[in-house]
Amino acid sequence: MWINNGFSISTNKDYLDLSLIHNFLSQEAYWSKGIPKQTAKKAIENSPLCFGVYKGEVGTDAFVQVGFARVITDLATFAYLCDVFILPDYRKLGLSKWLIDIITSHSDLKGVRRFMLATNDAHSLYSQYGFEQNVNPELFMQKVLKNPY
Repeated sequence: MWINNGFSISTNKDYLDLSLIHNFLSQEAYWSKGIPKQTAKKAIENSPLCFGVYKGEVGTDAFVQVGFARVITDLATFAYLCDVFILPDYRKLGLSKWLIDIITSHSDLKGVRRFMLATNDAHSLYSQYGFEQNVNPELFMQKVLKNPY
């Protein structure tokens, strides 16, 4: 657990507020609108690193989740950062930068050779932590299913 200025970050999935996460992902996030709660739950369960951001200290009586991110990874060579968000009322407090700093310096991700993400609007945030546009995007392929939910 990490603590800073009345906020905490934890990778303990027991503290995650699935309803809050699902609500944001299904209603607010451009990348996952309409995602079923069971799908969000399964994604969290099968991702080895999930980061909850909380107002207050996790594990005490007074903490509430205000952000989230998860990393899909083999913990050896590859990682994909996704579902990153801070609730609107808690933006502009430096929480996104703190979260990305914690994630990119996490000991379980030190040996990862390729750390990827996709973003529509946060390039300036991620570039501060070494992320850059793919030099050879022609090497990458994807299969996107129409309306998978």
